[in-house]
Formats: sequence, structure tokens, C-alpha cells
Amino acid sequence: MLDVHRISASEAKPWILERHYAKRMPPIEHAFGAFMRGMCCGIVTYGTPSSATLREGVCGTEYSHLVLELNRLCCHSVKNLASTLVGQSLNQLPKPSIVVSYADTAQGHVGYVYQATNWIYTGLSAKRTDWHVDGMDLHGQTIADMSRGKPDRAKWMRDKFGDRFSLVDRPRKHRYIYFTGNKRERRNMLKALRYQIEQYPKGESHRYDTEQPIETQSILNLDNA
Repeated sequence: MLDVHRISASEAKPWILERHYAKRMPPIEHAFGAFMRGMCCGIVTYGTPSSATLREGVCGTEYSHLVLELNRLCCHSVKNLASTLVGQSLNQLPKPSIVVSYADTAQGHVGYVYQATNWIYTGLSAKRTDWHVDGMDLHGQTIADMSRGKPDRAKWMRDKFGDRFSLVDRPRKHRYIYFTGNKRERRNMLKALRYQIEQYPKGESHRYDTEQPIETQSILNLDNA
């Protein structure tokens, strides 16, 4: 019997930092854990995207305050576990909500968990470039802090770092949308959707290792058993 219920961001943290490929904490407003016989076997987290462009780009300014992003999903390789965790967590989110999530093509992800839980597929994310120094990707806030007040940030970065600075094409991601709410709310949000609805993509999906033990597993069990 699988039980999905809310957990704290601190309880989700070991899964995110030790098991998820990003190894970085996102902004978390809602976190859920999947439990089998009292043992935590996966987590999913949601947060408000920091980008106003992203929030307004889904259904316009009118609905931008409803946008959440499914920003981390990590669980054991158990049949139907990921889709059950996502599906049950969506039912526990505030209503109405507009949820967006991305399947990273660079990690070999297609988004089959979203397809299994009836998300809307809206194609690939826009083409963008990442800024690298010494081959390391710089976070957008880091760039903003470093080049604050500079009219041409790219030129300033080139002048400062020389050949150590480079622009690299960012891998595009599959973008999925899900609406929570009553029938009328979902219908109105769908009408406001700014992206074109497309057929689900197919292809081989790659899984990364999520089976190594986590020190805080026992804490999760005690708090949520």
C-alpha cells in the first residue's frame, strides 16, 4: 500500500542533494513523500518559478499568480511509483493551480511520468544559451550580481574572463502543463493557455541511480510513519 502525504522541505533535502542529478535545492512551497510500509521511497516538490517570464508565459498575467513548477522528482525504481507519487501529490496542491514541469533532454528524459498522469504537452522549451566560465555553468543570479549595472553583460564578461568565458547552447526541455481545480476553472485556464498543445514525444528514457542509502531516511520514517 502506497501512501503519499506532505513532508517538510528539510525532509526532502537529502533526496534532492544526494540522489537528484541537479544536486541543488530549488525553491520549495509544497513537498510530498511516498511511503511503503512506513519507509520513504520517493519525493516530489513544487515551488513558484522565480522567472516572471515563465509565470506569465503559460496563461498570461491574469493567471501568473497560480503558476507552480514541479521542480524535483526522485524515487526508487518501483513500477508505477513515480506516476502514483505525482498523481496523488497533484490532488493535494492548492486549487486552482497551473503546474509546469520540464523533462530534461540532456539527461535522456522524455516525460513518460507526465504522460501517464495526463499532463498537457506543449513542445520544447525556447532555445537559450548558458554562460560558462572555465567550463562551469554560471547561475543567472550569479551573473546578475557580478555584472550589475553593466549595459552589455556579455561584453563585460568577455573582457573580465577572456578565453575562460564561453556561451554554450542550452539543451532544450520537454514542457508539460497540468491544471488543478474544478471543471470551470480548468476550462478557463485551458482557454488562456499560450502554448500550442502537441502530441506526446516518444523515445528511450534514461534513469539515473536513486538506490544509494540516505542518512536521514530513519528521520523521515519516524516523522511520517
